[in-house]
Amino acid sequence: MLRGIAQHKVPLSQADQWLKHFGSCSPCLRDFQKFRAETVRKRQALQIALAAAAIILFVIGGLFWLRTRPGVVAQTVTMDLRSRSVARGENPSDTAQVALELSRQARHLVLELPIGSKEGSYELALLNGRGEPARSTTGVAQLENHVMVLRAEIDVAGVEPGFYFLGVRQPGLEWSRYPVRVR
Repeated sequence: MLRGIAQHKVPLSQADQWLKHFGSCSPCLRDFQKFRAETVRKRQALQIALAAAAIILFVIGGLFWLRTRPGVVAQTVTMDLRSRSVARGENPSDTAQVALELSRQARHLVLELPIGSKEGSYELALLNGRGEPARSTTGVAQLENHVMVLRAEIDVAGVEPGFYFLGVRQPGLEWSRYPVRVR
């Protein structure tokens, strides 16, 4: 009866006849307190186990979500500038040539520079209509299979879609500008 009352399995209405005895009998009171403490420990252990199970399920769900969601793939974009006319200077006039395409997922640029370009360090910038750089970086040009190739790392993710100029220059010289559409 004591164990049932301590575990809330026996309603007090059924234990009414025993309550007066339990209140005056020290051994019964000690047993009741022992049973009650066991019940509390078991309930706490169950709550901890349920919380741990919930955390494990949450972690597994999170890992599953990370593995199955489509990630942003860093793109390598190759641009052939060899046959393009350049707009030079601070305020170039709009050229009639078709703009190059540049994805906002682009992270690596490979530029095939015009004939006559030299090896060495270059500055690159994505210039807005006012000639201000939206992004800039540096790279090194090297001769590869009779083509001057400039490789550079650039993060275009935060750039608003639209029309820009890709500025290319050796340090200290003026920009060679090529129209680019960021999409």
